[in-house]
Amino acid sequence: MSEEHVVRMAELKIDPAMLEAYRALLAEEIEASVALEEGVLSLSAVSLKDDPSTIRILEVYASSQAYEAHLKTPHFLKYKSETAGMVVSLTLIEVDPIMMRAKS
Repeated sequence: MSEEHVVRMAELKIDPAMLEAYRALLAEEIEASVALEEGVLSLSAVSLKDDPSTIRILEVYASSQAYEAHLKTPHFLKYKSETAGMVVSLTLIEVDPIMMRAKS
């Protein structure tokens, strides 16, 4: 993994009454980001088994410029605006990758 890559983790707490709607919007945003943005290398979202309204997203971008560009895309801005009332809390966790590999 290049030292220039940006790896971030987000932890979100979603209003349980809005969880299914949130998950649908998140899936739509991830699909668009990976398909349309060359600089989005991977986005993976999971929920905690014992607390499905807690979502963690691992984000990998080709560069800080790719990350900044991602934040300005129409699909990301739509996701942010449409989920604003669903997100109870958002914590961005700074991480350093140790080893990340995926099959192509």
